[in-house]
Amino acid sequence: MSTMTMAKAINAGLRAGLADNPKALLMGEDIGSLGGVYRITEGLKAEFGADRVVDTPLAESGIIGTAIGLALRGYRPVCEIQFDGFVFPGFNQITTQLAKMRSRSEGALSAPVVIRIPYGGGIGSIEHHSESPEALFAHTAGIRILTPSNPQDGYWMIQQAMSGQDPVIVFEPKRRYWLKGEVDTAAPAGDPFSAHVVRPGSDATIVAYGPLVPVALAAAEAAAEDGRSIEVIDLRSISPIDFDTVTDSVRRTGRLIVTHEAPTFGGIGGEIAARVSERAFLHLEAPVIRVGGFHMPYPVAAVEEHYLPDIDRLLDAVDTVFSY
Repeated sequence: MSTMTMAKAINAGLRAGLADNPKALLMGEDIGSLGGVYRITEGLKAEFGADRVVDTPLAESGIIGTAIGLALRGYRPVCEIQFDGFVFPGFNQITTQLAKMRSRSEGALSAPVVIRIPYGGGIGSIEHHSESPEALFAHTAGIRILTPSNPQDGYWMIQQAMSGQDPVIVFEPKRRYWLKGEVDTAAPAGDPFSAHVVRPGSDATIVAYGPLVPVALAAAEAAAEDGRSIEVIDLRSISPIDFDTVTDSVRRTGRLIVTHEAPTFGGIGGEIAARVSERAFLHLEAPVIRVGGFHMPYPVAAVEEHYLPDIDRLLDAVDTVFSY
């Protein structure tokens, strides 16, 4: 058991994945000697060599396209996209090639490419450096999507993504890279596609993932001072979604709030709200409330605090679901 930041935990997970499989390699912009913008790959080039920690040109379509070819030849490429908003030059390769490879070949081919994308705001940056595009990829069948909210998941999820047979996007919440927590490097890894109840409760459920799990936990703590017992679920996987855990919770609590940094319009929260309404309509005491970003380009850093969901907005949503 060690205490480390999420950044160090992901770095340790990548190191373990490279050590376990000689066919695994990392590729991305400035990930070698620099160790990446956030130093997630720091030290790995020196340890594994330039053939397995590869600095690429600034060409995301080329990065993904090359990774697909490598995967078809038996390699296990892990691509780093430097910032969330930089992924779109590679969007076509991901959604029309990578995601379709297994289906197109009727199962004869697999392309186990892992794509790491730092995402979300809260770092005082600008557009294309603070976005949350996860719903755009979740809409495309054939890609699995994970997002850790703590160092323990950061350590294990990247290794599980590297060992699977399907393409996986790992959205890493960049403002949580410096979040410290305990990491058990010896514990058997559980199913990365299952949601976790990280705070039990009986009066309402908050579903969050990635960067907003700590915010949801803080809101639940504040609501407890008013005598309200809030259950918090860390979704962990965006595709597939563990609807069973969410539905079971709502059947007990009768109220649901879903929160994410991405805009609520067309977001993951809408899919969760619809599924819960289909599965547990008679258990709902109030409409499902979504708390997310606004339907607008990501704002300048000076006002991003008004864009990002915070404790107050979640507590307002709690008051709303209890008003019915």
